[in-house]
Amino acid sequence: MSADTLKVTTPSDNEILIERDFDAPRQLVFDAHTKPELMKLWLFGPDGWRLDVCEVDLRVGGKYRMVFAKGEVSMGMGGEYREIDAPARLVTTELFDQDWTGGETLCTATFDERDGKTRLRNRIVYSSKQARDGALQSGMTDGMEASYARLEKMLVAKAA
Repeated sequence: MSADTLKVTTPSDNEILIERDFDAPRQLVFDAHTKPELMKLWLFGPDGWRLDVCEVDLRVGGKYRMVFAKGEVSMGMGGEYREIDAPARLVTTELFDQDWTGGETLCTATFDERDGKTRLRNRIVYSSKQARDGALQSGMTDGMEASYARLEKMLVAKAA
């Protein structure tokens, strides 16, 4: 897997596993997923979207809230931090305001560093196969790759 490739697999009927390598140390990749000032620079999907609200209470039991927007359209979501083992692992719940994913999901992100590069693995567990398949058909992975490409550029600039 190269640094600019998103790998998407379905390890079970209700899971999606997303993997991507970044040419940056894991602490920086972890920070980019947990610090609002960094998240606002990359985490908003395809061009034309933006992250209008990014609130993070980074502690076990703490909440987070994000609202994405494009023109007059907005999409809000939030969840809770279940586990934090910085900079190696982050477990959160996720629920969209307009629940198109069949209920709350459980997201487990791991950050593994080797030789200054970080492999991010994000396992998303849905309530059902139907919910998982709906997420895959939504264009979610295209939006993630656009965000991750933006993140890669930001990480390279910050690491320099």
